[in-house]
Amino acid sequence: MPFKQTITLAFTGASGMPYGIRLLEILLAQGVRVFLLYSQVAQIVAHQEMDLTLPSRAQEAETYFNDCFKAAKGQLKVFGREEWFAPVASGSNPADAMVICPCTMGTLSAVASGLNQKMIERAADVMLKENRKLILVPREMPFSAIHLENMLRLARCGAIILPANPGFYHHPKNIQDIVDFVVARILDHLGVEHTLMPRWGEEDE
Repeated sequence: MPFKQTITLAFTGASGMPYGIRLLEILLAQGVRVFLLYSQVAQIVAHQEMDLTLPSRAQEAETYFNDCFKAAKGQLKVFGREEWFAPVASGSNPADAMVICPCTMGTLSAVASGLNQKMIERAADVMLKENRKLILVPREMPFSAIHLENMLRLARCGAIILPANPGFYHHPKNIQDIVDFVVARILDHLGVEHTLMPRWGEEDE
C-alpha cells in the first residue's frame, strides 16, 4: 500500500502528551506513514497526563498503537532509543517531515546546538541538514531568553516553532476541541488534510 507521505513523530517529556497522541491518531487515519520515537520521560508524562502506559519495547508499542488506531500494515514503525540503524538516523533515507510534539526545552536546546546524543536529536538534525520540514511544539511558559534564543536559532535554520497555544475564536466546548486546535495547525503545516475544526471565514458555509 503506497502511503501519502512519511512523517517522523517524536514525543518528549514536556507537558502536552494529548497533542502528540491525537496527532498520531490523525496521521494514521489520513494514510500517512509514521516513524515514531519517544523518550523515557515521555512515558512518565503520558502516564501522568493521560493515564497511558507507553510500552518500553518498540515492538510492543507498535502493536499497541496499531491496535488502538487500526493502522495499515507497515504504516507505523516505532524505533527504540538506541536503534541507530533506523532510517530516521540517516540522511540517506529521510522522512518527508518531522514533528516533535510535545517538545521539551532540553530537546529544543539540543537540536539548536546540533547535538546528536539521542535518537530524537539525531532525527531532527537529519531534517535540518537535508532541508526537510521540522516542526517543534513546545508547551513551556514563560520562555526565558535562552529558550527564545534557541527558538530563533532554529527558525533561522528553517525549523517551524509552533507553540501549543490554542486559540478560542472557534468557541471550544471541551478539552478535545482545544487539543484539536493545535493539532489542526500542525497538520496544516504538514499538508495533511483534516476536518478537526472549521477554517476561518467558513463557519457558516
